[in-house]
Amino acid sequence: MLSRIARLTTARARWVLVGSALFFLVAGTVGGGVADRLVSGGFDNPDAESSKAADILDDQFKAGTPDIALLVTTELGSVDSLGTAADGNDIARELARQPHVTNVISYWSEGNAPPLRSKDGTRALILGRIDVDSETQREKIIERVGEHMRQDEGAVTVQVGGFAQVFHEVDTTIQDDLARSEMIALPITLVLLVLVFGSVVAAGLPLVIGVLSIVGTFLVLRLLTGVTDVSIYALNLTTMMGLGLAIDYSMFVVARYREELRAGFEPRIAVSRTVRSAGRTVAFSALTVAASLCAALVFPFTFLRSMAYGGVVVSLMAGAFSLIVLPAILMVLGHRVNALTLWKRSVSPPEEGVWHRIATFVMRRPIPVATVVIVGLLFVGAPFLNLELQLPDDRVLPESADSRQVQDIFRDEFSSAEVGALSLVASSTGGLSGPQLDTAVDDYAARLAELPGVSRVDAATGTYCGPGLADQLDCTPGQRVLGPDSAPRYAGFSRGGGTYLSVVPSVEPYSDAGVDLVSAVRDMDGPFPVQVTGLGAELVDSNDALFSRLPLALGIIALITFVLLFLMFGSVLIPVKALVLNLLSLSATFGAMVWIFQEGHLSGLLDFTATGGLAAAMPVLMFCVAFGLSMDYEVFLLSRIKEEHDKGAGNTASVAVGLERTGRIVTAAAVLIAVVFLAFATGGVSFMKLFGVGLTLAVLLDAFVIRGTLVPAFMRLAGEWNWWAPGPLRRIYQRFGISEHVDLDALDDASDTRERENVGADAVVVS
Repeated sequence: MLSRIARLTTARARWVLVGSALFFLVAGTVGGGVADRLVSGGFDNPDAESSKAADILDDQFKAGTPDIALLVTTELGSVDSLGTAADGNDIARELARQPHVTNVISYWSEGNAPPLRSKDGTRALILGRIDVDSETQREKIIERVGEHMRQDEGAVTVQVGGFAQVFHEVDTTIQDDLARSEMIALPITLVLLVLVFGSVVAAGLPLVIGVLSIVGTFLVLRLLTGVTDVSIYALNLTTMMGLGLAIDYSMFVVARYREELRAGFEPRIAVSRTVRSAGRTVAFSALTVAASLCAALVFPFTFLRSMAYGGVVVSLMAGAFSLIVLPAILMVLGHRVNALTLWKRSVSPPEEGVWHRIATFVMRRPIPVATVVIVGLLFVGAPFLNLELQLPDDRVLPESADSRQVQDIFRDEFSSAEVGALSLVASSTGGLSGPQLDTAVDDYAARLAELPGVSRVDAATGTYCGPGLADQLDCTPGQRVLGPDSAPRYAGFSRGGGTYLSVVPSVEPYSDAGVDLVSAVRDMDGPFPVQVTGLGAELVDSNDALFSRLPLALGIIALITFVLLFLMFGSVLIPVKALVLNLLSLSATFGAMVWIFQEGHLSGLLDFTATGGLAAAMPVLMFCVAFGLSMDYEVFLLSRIKEEHDKGAGNTASVAVGLERTGRIVTAAAVLIAVVFLAFATGGVSFMKLFGVGLTLAVLLDAFVIRGTLVPAFMRLAGEWNWWAPGPLRRIYQRFGISEHVDLDALDDASDTRERENVGADAVVVS
């Protein structure tokens, strides 16, 4: 296949470039508007109890967790004043008139309910729910309603909060961050590429491949939105990985091509040799990265699946364009790939380079070096043992965000978390009805209200005081403080032969106390079967889905990695070593992320709010991406070591020369991709900061520490066992295995005449 690609790119170079230009125009035109069709959220499990209960709550009771909250602040001293009450009722009626906004309640409509009033009496809440079928519709409605209801001047001001507004601002922030990050990353990356290559022309090639890969992936994501939901967060991953992998693959291909030119080959032969040698490494690397991200598809979250879609596609596109388009560009450029050279980089013999000296130093004392490095990595990774997972809430936004400020006021000045209410849904009451049902619900609600962490319980029979309201209302936990005749909304708690209860917490839904409350509610025996939904229940169900499917995801990654590395190198030990070292490196990365983002040690420097946990899906996503990138560098390094070994070099010499030939490329690529990731870490959404900083650390740790110390130490200790495989597997490798080392001279001799016959005017190179 690679030989055919080599012939195509050398004989039809200009046609390949014309085709890629047309592809870019089509992909840019069709895929350019993909952001408008992507959805927010995607962190919940649609098959979980909480999701099923939410569907019943919506379909049967036309109710659900309020996702829009208006914070009304008065300048008249109290929300109980006649003027403020009149204004508040007018605002609530205006909200209820908005299309698709339902279940509107307010402090005043609920009989001056204390939980909807701030502790100092100057603020009150109006809650509503957006009743639509898709996230895209919800986005449009909250944008319109938010602008319409916001009121900044006058005796009464209105601020807009709630989870619909929060995630609308998250989506807007991410899109703005994406544009700004690209403006930061691209020029810095170009400057660094010029420093690495010394040539402006050569430096621009990775960016060409990166842009093609990103735009092509946008096209595929646009097509996918026609058949499934795709999260807007996939855009960030696509851009980061598109640039990063294009840099990796292009540097490897261009470096090999320039090496062939320095060896005296004319451009056509140099391109052909590059594709048939380095092309194998690029192809296997792209497959390995894509395979690692495929593991995210086993999780039932739109967020992770969308990241897998974007990551897999952009990995394969970066690999394909590096194998087809980049060689065609090199064919047309010929020796002009070195044009606009700012300085000439001296090329030292492999035995005299800095990476050769590092490898030699490590291999002279492998056990002490490996021991020190492993102990250091384990120390950095120790905080990972205290990992806590949470779902994203308003605190992922900076403190300056409007909806974040509103939610902070809710937390600080109100006694209960209205939007964090747990709903206990019974589609059927098991034959109970009338007074018998009222008695059963009354007893059940009273017992629920006595649980620690409860502010109040609302049911068809009234409102019940919880520990969180006991002092404020001077009531006893479990006591009914409002009857069903005090507000009309109680009638909506029973419908269609079923009923539901609302448990409003006095604790953060995403805290340990919130999780404990969910467990206590689900463990309590009721008069009829119920399903529990709400923010806290969604967190519990999401974590259960993550941890239950994590072994399968890890198994898929391990199996695919083992098979691909075995086919590449014909060794059993190499894949095992790669898996162990990658796990060690990633454990250190995750430990650092817990220390920084969960415990908040660098929250001031990085400008985020520590919440005591990490966004639930992010460690899984980071693992898949970082593992794939680590294997990327593993393949680059081992392919050159294997090439030297197959030429007859001893174990120590092949490791030192292989590290020298790839060390500069790998570390330069790592620094460049780190710049890309850090540019995206400058955004305003904290879990994207976590993603950018985490991947930066993972890449640098892998390129400098793992590849520079542990790999040569391990390979020195293993000796010739590095390339061992049992007889049956050895025969499989001899039949199906593919490595970078091929007899290029023999291939050149055999194909030279055929390639010359196929060379047309479009393949002529001006040196």
